Amino acid sequence: MARIPCTEELPLLISLKYATALNRWTSLPTSPPRAVSLAAATAGELSRSESWARVLCRYGITDILSIVFADRWGVWGWLDLWRGAGAGTFTGEEADELSALAPAVTTGLRNWSARQFQVGNDSGTQTHAQAVLVLGDDLGIISQTASPVAWLDLLQPGPRPHHGIPAEVLNVAAQLLAVEHGVDAHPASALVHVGEGVWARLSATRMNSPADGGTAPIAVTIQDALPAERMAVFARCFALSPREYRLLELAATGLDTAALARALGIGRYTVQDQFKSLFGKCGVQSRGALVAMAGGH
Repeated sequence: MARIPCTEELPLLISLKYATALNRWTSLPTSPPRAVSLAAATAGELSRSESWARVLCRYGITDILSIVFADRWGVWGWLDLWRGAGAGTFTGEEADELSALAPAVTTGLRNWSARQFQVGNDSGTQTHAQAVLVLGDDLGIISQTASPVAWLDLLQPGPRPHHGIPAEVLNVAAQLLAVEHGVDAHPASALVHVGEGVWARLSATRMNSPADGGTAPIAVTIQDALPAERMAVFARCFALSPREYRLLELAATGLDTAALARALGIGRYTVQDQFKSLFGKCGVQSRGALVAMAGGH
């Protein structure tokens, strides 16, 4: 989510954010999280940031304070605070104050993600048609199937004039460009909660080169998340231990208590105790409810 003065340039801004390692959320301190300003990271040479040099300088932005919200279970978000209108740069005290807030914000974001599995999800029984959007390297839409219209009601719409494309599509496409340029190695994909217990998977891939030798476009696919993908995120959201996660995976295959005990090399009563612990963490009262919430109906 973003509130910025240059919404018409959002695709370019997202592309530049992903394309540089400078104060990128994948390079910021995480143990513990620490806020870093662009002015501090560049020793006052903000033009070293391509996003500042190409876009933000034209809107009077004088500094950016960045922080990533991460814990042992994953990265739950990142924040850029922009300072402009001749307000100067962020101070060390301001960076320290934001850093002090990070643990509480991180826990809050992870707990919020966990609650998305707990909401009433009658629509979790529904399936949604796979959608494909084709983008250029400028993240502009070239073509699309008819099915993205349904996803637009579920995903976060971009700000005008980009309201016809989910904001998450721009992000996975920008990540693909970052991977291609060697900036980052993470997959160009995302798992996104879209309401009422439904999770969507977005992924970006480069299409085959056209016959005229031009640049091949980017295809972004939107589809329902697979049960195993949901379960992996579920384990992180609820801070499950590796043993608890393995028990959940095996339970999803339908094994009974005796078979679970043999597979894990523990006693049957230990299996039951671990299930009780899982029930308490996840707010359910049965194995069936646990598996349904984690993997979808």
